[in-house]
Amino acid sequence: MTASPASLLYERLEAPLSPLDRLPRGLWLWSLVHSQGRLVARLAGMERLRSALLEGHADADAGWPPPPLARRVAEVMAAVELPGHCAGEPALTETVLRSLCFHLDLIVDYMDRGDSAEAAATLALDSFAKDWQERCGMMDELSAMFGDYGDLVKNTRWDMMRGLLRSGGWQDLVRARRLLEAVPELARIVRQLGRARATDEPDASNASDARIMEEHLTLRQVERIVQVPDYPGETLGVRRSGRVARMLPAEAMLLLHPRLRLVWHARHAERTLLTYQDDDRMREITHELAPAWRPSSRRVPNQRLEMGPMLVCVDTSGSMQGGAEAVAKAVVLQAVRTAHAQQRACHLFAFSGPEEIVETELGVDGDSIARLTDFMGQTFHGGTDISGPLERALDKLGERNWQLADLLVASDGEFGATPAAAARIRRAKDEMGLRIQGVLIGDRETIGFMEIADDIFWLRDWRRYGSGETELPGATRSLTAKYFAGALRTPENRGRTVSGADAAKAVAAGPSAGHRQ
Repeated sequence: MTASPASLLYERLEAPLSPLDRLPRGLWLWSLVHSQGRLVARLAGMERLRSALLEGHADADAGWPPPPLARRVAEVMAAVELPGHCAGEPALTETVLRSLCFHLDLIVDYMDRGDSAEAAATLALDSFAKDWQERCGMMDELSAMFGDYGDLVKNTRWDMMRGLLRSGGWQDLVRARRLLEAVPELARIVRQLGRARATDEPDASNASDARIMEEHLTLRQVERIVQVPDYPGETLGVRRSGRVARMLPAEAMLLLHPRLRLVWHARHAERTLLTYQDDDRMREITHELAPAWRPSSRRVPNQRLEMGPMLVCVDTSGSMQGGAEAVAKAVVLQAVRTAHAQQRACHLFAFSGPEEIVETELGVDGDSIARLTDFMGQTFHGGTDISGPLERALDKLGERNWQLADLLVASDGEFGATPAAAARIRRAKDEMGLRIQGVLIGDRETIGFMEIADDIFWLRDWRRYGSGETELPGATRSLTAKYFAGALRTPENRGRTVSGADAAKAVAAGPSAGHRQ
């Protein structure tokens, strides 16, 4: 039974609406119901304009808006650099087209108020340009900070992003980004965190024992045959030669005959005497150096691992104020940028004194950016307790999604882990392969930092990144007075100080001099 042919009646009627199949659903209502242009031309023009924006340019001949208005729309989009932002961004392109439809639909409202068609179009396009000029500026800032802006440019996010970009925490982010440009090593360190993927580079800090065959030189016995002329040896047979000592007796008999002796002399001259053939070779054993292979055990570096989740512990104690605080914030920003660019998870532990730990998941979305700006706007204070954040980081490492994570600790190193925390870290390194990268933002290495970190990046010139308003710890007058009371040149100290000559006389007089006076 043959199937009846499909009716072409509805197909011909629906053919002009076919662009709807290729347009996003969010543009359907704006394309079907609009005051500018006729329906069929508007649908086809909307599709062509969307394709042009996705390719990175504005098409003035797309067919919609109507020709007198299309050229002005293309000029406005080019002026605010919208095509460049829309290239390869379907979600942003849809938002731009919906915004364009909204503003162009207001032209008839402006004309109802008494404006001419030209003035109404100018008002609509100026409003569209003003709206997107600000948004393009925000997108440029987000791109400079995080590489791309993801879903941060959705309509529901503009007001929130406008407030974030004007906050003090965002200005701290901008300063941290400038610091990262001055210290590119931080980007390399953060990029190498994680153990999810092996690279082709060897990792000297991660080595294991391996049985290998190595080449070496050794003395070897060599046996050879040496030919020694006239060497007496085993008789092998008879041959013709000129050797008189080895001639046969029959040849010697010729010498006794008065005439045959001439024959003997002729044979001797021609070396044709019948003689015994001796084995005149000798075996000789010598020793010489020769290459050989032997098994050996050697520490061989494994392949360096990277990618995977990141755990970041940042010291926010009072000793981190000033330049150290700026560097610590830059480390956090670089972790966020790397995690966003490589689609990795990142968890922050901001710690100071005992039980003063703030945990947060970092990413590039509206809520994460708000938490990040809040962190950047904070001033560091309090004491230092490293054991608490280390314990929480190790607990996080036990979760299934974080088992391949590495730990980054940014601090001035003025801490010491408890024996229990240090032992737990050693077990995690041995059993799970945990690596701890340290960023030392201080003047000296400490035993506490060296005990927990596998590698330490020492940023010695951290002071130049501060604002200069914070007094440096460890070099204050109060600490010097406390531990070296006589070192300061105070009036009291000068009054109690004697000259070298007076001190010498007092020593020479002895301890009883004062009693004799």
